[in-house]
This record gives sequence, structure tokens and C-alpha cells, in this order.
Amino acid sequence: MNGGEQIARVLRHQGVKFLFTLCGGHISPILVEAKRIGIRVIDVRQEPTAVFAADAVSRLTGIPGVAVVTAGPGVTNAVTAVKNAQMAQSPLVLIGGAPATALKGRGALQDIDQIGLFKTLVKWSAAVRRDCDIVPILEEAFDAAVSGVPGPVFVECPVDLLYDPELVRQWYVKETGRPRNIRERAIQWYLRRHVDKLFACSPKSLELAAKESIVPFAVDTDAVAAAAARIRTATKPVMIIGSQALLRVDRVGELARKLAGFNMPVYLTGMARGLLGGGHPLQFKHGRSKALKEADLVLIAGMPCDFRLGYGKSIGKKAFYIGINRSAADLKKNRKPNLPVVGDPGTFLLALTGQVRLEQHRLSEWLDRLRAGEQQGEEKIAAFAAADTQYANPLSLCRSIDAVLDNNSVIVGDGGDFVATASYILNPRAPLSWLDPGVYGTLGVGAGFALGAKLVRPEADVWLLYGDGASGYGLIEQDTFVRHNLPVITVIGNDAGWTQIARDQSVILGDDVGAVLRYNRYHELAESLDARGYLINHNAHIDEVLGQAKQKSRDGRPVLINAMIGATDYRKGSISM
Repeated sequence: MNGGEQIARVLRHQGVKFLFTLCGGHISPILVEAKRIGIRVIDVRQEPTAVFAADAVSRLTGIPGVAVVTAGPGVTNAVTAVKNAQMAQSPLVLIGGAPATALKGRGALQDIDQIGLFKTLVKWSAAVRRDCDIVPILEEAFDAAVSGVPGPVFVECPVDLLYDPELVRQWYVKETGRPRNIRERAIQWYLRRHVDKLFACSPKSLELAAKESIVPFAVDTDAVAAAAARIRTATKPVMIIGSQALLRVDRVGELARKLAGFNMPVYLTGMARGLLGGGHPLQFKHGRSKALKEADLVLIAGMPCDFRLGYGKSIGKKAFYIGINRSAADLKKNRKPNLPVVGDPGTFLLALTGQVRLEQHRLSEWLDRLRAGEQQGEEKIAAFAAADTQYANPLSLCRSIDAVLDNNSVIVGDGGDFVATASYILNPRAPLSWLDPGVYGTLGVGAGFALGAKLVRPEADVWLLYGDGASGYGLIEQDTFVRHNLPVITVIGNDAGWTQIARDQSVILGDDVGAVLRYNRYHELAESLDARGYLINHNAHIDEVLGQAKQKSRDGRPVLINAMIGATDYRKGSISM
């Protein structure tokens, strides 16, 4: 059994169904053996896409997604995507190829210190040095990725451990040739002994351990009781639920049902969007900062008080603040909770909703104020959506997209101004139906996220919303969608610029240098890759094109809509720093 087969067996044992990669000589046996045993190998056009796709699979299934990249440049190309997963606390496994063990540090092709490179990027890393190490290292990698505060892990596997032992022996002997003197005999003896050590495993060493589910945290019953007591006396409570609350994917449905009857007004962020469906009466999108300032009790589950919450200043000084987070550091970031709970937010909320249910009539005045803020937000959207703009109105476009979303649609956001606008207008219909990069704000996640989502949920309409700037990172992956028969619906909000940057840069600095693009013919590029391209350049075209695109994707063809949009001031002054 060669190393490639060992790795493939571990992946299958861990429940991995898809392996994302960009091919390379250092990793070929892994891909071949994975395919042979029934794991679907998805080859992409750039390494970050492979890691982003693995990230999406992790978020949607709870099973760490896996990407395999070749040594050197393949590994370094993956760095931003790995950092994004770390910041988003997504459990994934990155396997990197490496030069032969005997050549490490000798100037071999693509030989760099990969383990050192990843020290600050992953929560755990290891280098395989013998065939005996492959199974235990990979099994530990999966456990490390999902336990505690989840995150990416990195495993380096040298090329000579991936091929059949006899073939590797031949390579080493061939390199040295027939010895002509004592020195060459000594080198050949050393290399033979080196190969013996590489492949020293007995069959028993390759046995796979029984797979056990890891329960991340027990529930602190005292903390649950304390939180419940505070909530019962609150008259102006508000709750914010972040991505970390959905890490236990197997219990997300139960969490959604219990929160729906909890009766506390809630704002959903990140992966939590859609948790309560599209129209729950106690789910709010607008006026969050004002609500936090006026609330007498704030419960934040699964996100820190970072820039999104004004570094903790958004919460009123007199509010009783309950924080639940797997990370003790994130829990105390910028503002320490009055009741800090280190634990899994989803698990804690399940216990809490079993103990208390708020009475809406007691909160009627508070709910009226929140609903007034929500109404103001919707009226603002309606006013901007009705404005005349050059080309299509971006808010009107987003409203039309929302109108054609089915209940099982998955939305992927990758961009600045256009996607941020969409986040206030689109209503994800179900839990785990919204994917965005997370707190790192990385552009370029879109193609990989959409790829992973369509593989995990082939029956769903997967809508990939791009800004035209962000689309430049992943447009070539339309080829990947076509080759692997993954009919994603891509919509590019094409306003010919990096608008989120340009808007404030032009005002503050008086120059839009570096932030101007062109109204490019992205639909024609899609057609050249055998996807179906559509053009929208006026409001009158929107509904017809969306309907045609949706049907074409259901017929099995990837679709790209080039939506030329005009400018509005809807998000003026909203740049995040």
C-alpha cells in the first residue's frame, strides 16, 4: 500500500466525499488513489479556489473539507485562503506536497520551509517522515481541525512517501548509479537505509482507528440558569447570533426551531443568516447599532466585539452583556461580558431556550421601537431602489433576485459594495444558506464557496453574487463549473469600479486612482468557457434574464449574468477600517 492509498483511505474513513486540488507532480498518487476508492476529485484553476471550496464544505456539512496542493508555489498560493479559514474558524485540512525526504534542504525543486510558513496560519501542523506516520498524523489532523476553536490544519507529505516502496528504491539507486569508490558505496548504503526507514511500517501500523464524534463542550448549567434569570427580567433584550453558533451542523435544525419560539429579537450575522428562515417576525436586519445602544440586555453568541460591533462601543454602557464563545480570547475582546460563557454557542442556546421563553406582550413597547427601525430601513431601500440610475439600479436588481430565490437556494457573497447592499435586501430562506468570507473580508472566495456548495447540495440553486472587482479573482473557474457539471448561477454587479473604496477615497482624498475598472463584457467571457452568458443593462431586462438564467442552470449549464449597474449613495460613508 503506497502513501497515496493510505491518505485516500483515511479521507474516506473521515467521511470526505470531495477532494479539491490543482495537480502537481508532488501529489499525483493522492489524487489517483482518492479517485480509485470513490472520492470525487475536483480540480480547479488556482489553489485558493481549492481551499475556499474545502472551507465551504466544512461550513455546510461540519466535516472538515480537504484540499491537496503541490509543493512550494502550490502551498504559498493557498496562504490567503487558509488565513481566511483561520479567521472564520472553519475546520479544514490542507495537505501539501513536498520534495523527497533525502533532498530536503538541499535545493530541490520547490523546497521551502512550509511548516514554518504555516505557524501563524493554522491551529496545528505536522510533516510526515515515515509511512508509519501517515495514518496517525492525518487522523490527528482531523481531530485538531474540529475540536475546541475550529480552524485549518496543515499536513506536509514528501513525494517519496506517496509512491510504491519498490519504485522509490529504484529511483534512489538510479540516482547514485553503480558505485565506483568507497564514498559512492557509502552514499548508496545510506540511501538504501534511508528508504528502509521510510517504509518500516507493519500492516498493523496502517489500521484505522474507530471514528468517534467529538462533542466540543459540555453545557455550564449554572451559566444557563444565570442567563435565564437575567433574560426573564429584561424589558429591552436583543440577541446577536454569529457564525460560530452554527458549527455543530447536525443540530442546526433543532437550534432554528427552538430559537423561533424563544421570542427574543435577534440580528443574524455571517453564516447565521437564514437561521430563522426568510420572514420570522422577531428577526431584524436594520437599526442594529441603535438597538444595541438602547437595550438593557444584550446576548452575543458566536462572534466577538470587533469592528462589526464598534469594538464593543455599540453596546450601551448600562446593558447587561452575556457573551458565549468557544474562544476565551474572543469572548473578552474589547469589552468583557457581565456573564462570560466559554463554550459552544449553539449548544448553550439549545439549553437556554429549553429553560426560558419570553412573553411578547411584556416586550411590546420594545418590539414596536425595533419594528419602527426595521420599517425605516426598508423604506430607505425602497426609495433608493426606485431611483433612476445609469444602467440597472443595484437595489432593484437585488430585490428581483430575492423574489426568485427558492427555499433551498444557497447564496454566496464575494464583493464589496454590491454584495454588502445585497446583504440588506436578500433573505436567505433556511439555515446554512448564506456563505461569505467572514471577518477577514477576503475577496476571491466566491468561486470556491459556490463550488463546494453545489457539490454538497446538488439539488439547490446556488447563487454566486460578485462585485466586478472581486470577480477578477475567480472568473476562470467558470471553466471548472463547466468541466465538473456544476450549474452555478453567477451574478456580477458590474459598476466598473472598486466602488466601496472609490466612493470614500474620492471624497476624502479627491482622487479615485486605482479604483476604476471598465464595464467589461463578462458574459462573453463566460460564453467562451462554454457557460451561458446573459447581459442586463437596464431595469426592464432584470426579471426576464433572471428567469431564463435560473431555468438554464436547472437544465444543467452554468450561468453568468453580467449585470451592468448604476451608482447610488445607499452605502455612502460605510467603509470599514
